[in-house]
Amino acid sequence: MPTLIAAFLMTINIAGFAVCAADKRSAVRRRRRVPERALFMLALIGGAAGVWAAMLICSHKTKKRRFAILMPMILLAQAVIAVWALWPRK
Repeated sequence: MPTLIAAFLMTINIAGFAVCAADKRSAVRRRRRVPERALFMLALIGGAAGVWAAMLICSHKTKKRRFAILMPMILLAQAVIAVWALWPRK
């Protein structure tokens, strides 16, 4: 089961990074964009690290206050949940 969860998280984070990077590319080319709701949904289902990494690497949506504040908060919440779930219990 932990392997399946790790595979899911790896996949969703790669997808989050790819979608955010593609949105940046679309923004530069003045093409159709990915809705912000989709980026937040990817983050909420486990892809916050990938979306946040793409934001920082591609300089995408870093000036949008909502993204700059909520993405790290979502990632922090996911990290806390992961530590809690994996912490050995007596």
